[in-house]
Amino acid sequence: MTINLDVHESVYRERLLEHLLIGDLLKHSWLYAGATLEVSQPSIDRSGHDVVLEANGVTRHVQLKTSSKAATTASQKVHVGLSKKPSGCVIWTRFNSESMVLGPFMFFGGEPGSSLPSLADFPVAKHTKGNADGVKKERPNLRVVSISKFRKIANVPALYVALFGTVHEALAL
Repeated sequence: MTINLDVHESVYRERLLEHLLIGDLLKHSWLYAGATLEVSQPSIDRSGHDVVLEANGVTRHVQLKTSSKAATTASQKVHVGLSKKPSGCVIWTRFNSESMVLGPFMFFGGEPGSSLPSLADFPVAKHTKGNADGVKKERPNLRVVSISKFRKIANVPALYVALFGTVHEALAL
């Protein structure tokens, strides 16, 4: 019997992709931005962010999402707590499920130093499973954001600029 790792090891895959992304951003910082990127992770996921990235005077509270390039995922659930954080954003990493190569990336956020676009007009998310009565209750802290609201970013260097501004600015610090 063949085990489908995507199904049986989804948490492992999620953590692997997170480490690959952070590693690629750190590598880019090392090679092109004076090794200025700092990475922190919250002990408790209360405000929706999975990681805090800081470089070039910009602090980003980042919610991480992933899906394979073959997936037809049309939206993501974004935590409203991100709008209360400085430069909150969502990085939706698309990846090749055969090679685990990352990219392109989908980005939902403002310019470096700017807040997350308003979530007020997005629909409230619902639980995927119904309760005992079959009712799928609302999840008031989550909004459903369509893929059309995300900006496509081709590679890690362009993602780094979207997060923190130009490399030249980083080297001047």
